[in-house]
Amino acid sequence: MTTRRAPTARQMRLAVELRRLREAAGLAARETAALLGVSHVQISHIEAGLTGVSGERLRRLAANYACSDDELIQALVAMATDRTRGWWEEYRGVLPTAYLDLSELEHHASYRWDVDFLHIPGLLQTEDYARALFSYVNPEFPKDEVELRVEHRMKRRVIFQRPDPTPYEAVVHEGALRIRVGDRSAARAQLVRVLELSEAEHVTVRVIPFDLDGFAGAGSAMVYAGGPISKLDTVVRDGPHGTTFVDAEAQLARFRTLFRRLEAASLEPERSRDFIHRLAKEL
Repeated sequence: MTTRRAPTARQMRLAVELRRLREAAGLAARETAALLGVSHVQISHIEAGLTGVSGERLRRLAANYACSDDELIQALVAMATDRTRGWWEEYRGVLPTAYLDLSELEHHASYRWDVDFLHIPGLLQTEDYARALFSYVNPEFPKDEVELRVEHRMKRRVIFQRPDPTPYEAVVHEGALRIRVGDRSAARAQLVRVLELSEAEHVTVRVIPFDLDGFAGAGSAMVYAGGPISKLDTVVRDGPHGTTFVDAEAQLARFRTLFRRLEAASLEPERSRDFIHRLAKEL
């Protein structure tokens, strides 16, 4: 099997889950290799995401690891045998890998949650808003580089437009709604776009207002993507040194709890739409 030079985040997630199963079984890579009659290098490559694994071999691995979680095994087999080459592949080698990994994650997500305090979430942004944001953060970028990122961000909205749109919920702080990333006209158009999208059955937008007492969660921005089972959920967080994909089960549980707390602190969807409508009228 061909060795990959740069595994995607999805390929790495499969590799990590297989390593976790082996470690939970108390087996070394060499012991696993001996059980399967392969070299330990093959096992190491599989667990590093450098080579794929067939559905049959994955089931053999799970059997040797005494894994009885049928739902997990089925989900991992689906990941291992998936050959999807999505629209994001046209940007490979052109945009940073994290952009493509996020697109692939969204494509497969069973649901999607966003929490943001400084910016409108990417899936809700207008072209003008995204353009102003990319231009400001990367002032050295030539126009075509900015436009490429804007184009990619707009294409990500396909998850709302397909026959089975992904259920989506965003919790957005008032600060993100009020900050004028572009000019007054662009800011108004952005709020109108959020209102329009929030009317869809599969989209829920909630607002956390400034005047909420006892709120200390402003550092909790996240993207939460539901997997086929909760063990395969993923949290994406942006930081000064790049994008991080979080998949440890304890961390996922913590972020699920955190999201529910933020959701509970926010306004109900109808009140949130009224709130955004008032802000738009002020502009």
